[in-house]
Amino acid sequence: MKKLLIIALLASINISAQSAGSSGLSFLKLGFGARNIAMGDLGVIGNNDLTALNYNPALLADSNKAQIFFTHNSLFEDLGSEMFAGSFSLFGIPIAVGVNTTTISNIEVRTKPGEAETTFDAHYFNASISTAYNISENIFIGASAKYIYENLFVDDATGLGFDFGAAYKNVIENLSLGVSLRNIGSMNSLRNESTKLPTDLRIGASYYYPINEYNIDLNATAGFQKYTANDDSHIHTGIELTYDRTFSLRGGYITGYDSKDLSAGFGVFWNGFNLDYAYVPVNFNLSDYHIISIMYTFNN
Repeated sequence: MKKLLIIALLASINISAQSAGSSGLSFLKLGFGARNIAMGDLGVIGNNDLTALNYNPALLADSNKAQIFFTHNSLFEDLGSEMFAGSFSLFGIPIAVGVNTTTISNIEVRTKPGEAETTFDAHYFNASISTAYNISENIFIGASAKYIYENLFVDDATGLGFDFGAAYKNVIENLSLGVSLRNIGSMNSLRNESTKLPTDLRIGASYYYPINEYNIDLNATAGFQKYTANDDSHIHTGIELTYDRTFSLRGGYITGYDSKDLSAGFGVFWNGFNLDYAYVPVNFNLSDYHIISIMYTFNN
């Protein structure tokens, strides 16, 4: 039954949201990093590590340390997604590169009732490069360029996409704002017509509050997201409590989806390593999401 539901979703490759509208390539909607996903998958503000390349490249200007990153998303049955990324500084300019591979395996082909005649895998690939610039001490802008590939059975297509973002840190003390416009671009024809990119606008705010007497840091995020191809919009909220900068508990909530709303997770920090986990319960008897991320930060 689960596989039949996945095949039904395949027409739009609607992996993480029902609101694909007239766009496709929904693997580009997947969250990047267990921390962001556990906190409601906003990401446009509230993170200053290389996962920003997926949400708001402007935030890369707020981090001056080299990092490497890997995350695995275990989603529906026979569907998995891996993301790799690295960041460094070149002539004082922050650079981040990322690669995403997403596969739906063992899709059955039938032209008549009975046993499947064969099976195939659907493949999706995205490679990106991002950079950012400090307009002033607290105002950043950034951009990403990405190469996109999709393969369905015997058909494939390629295309280019671009992301743009801006961030304003400490608008007032500990309150920051961010905005991004992602997945602007086009694809070559996939057999008869081109797949539209899922262009989306995100606006958000984050607030940091230290509770010094308990050695706890509180981070809260909230924001708005809209896919431009349709009328659907979503509100994202998230919270994170970090004790002694070594262990974090996280929770999030998203509106506007039939299949999901809540998320949760935790993170452990040790000797430059971040290990993060996120859990997203999913309705309709589909498999719940489990996301694991590992990041290492190099000392300058």
